[in-house]
Amino acid sequence: MSELKITKADILEATKGMLQKQLYVVSTRPSGRLEPVMAVLEEHLDFLVQLGKDGVLFGAGPHWADDEHSWNGEGMVILRADNLADARQIAAQDPMHSSGARTFTVRPWLLNEGGIGVRFDFSTGTYTVD
Repeated sequence: MSELKITKADILEATKGMLQKQLYVVSTRPSGRLEPVMAVLEEHLDFLVQLGKDGVLFGAGPHWADDEHSWNGEGMVILRADNLADARQIAAQDPMHSSGARTFTVRPWLLNEGGIGVRFDFSTGTYTVD
């Protein structure tokens, strides 16, 4: 008996009409101690802000530990890129990775479901994100 093989084309057909936005998820974790992570944190954040300005960054942030109160140095970055090789090249340029403070993996991710709500209040010039 053979194992069922599901292809990208199968998924795209099954999710026809959904967003089908190809993104890339960078999972990042400390290479060792947290001191090197903290040493390049400001450069890392500046790098991410620039990726956002360039339209490359979809989202990023830390993964809390299971106690939801501490941080073990892990995080996730979601990139817009033309392909997996480009996403890996972008991730490698992050000061966290180029300095050796963290290691990373990159996986292709197809965004189909979900949503985001943004409310702008014109009278106060404020906004909320749901």
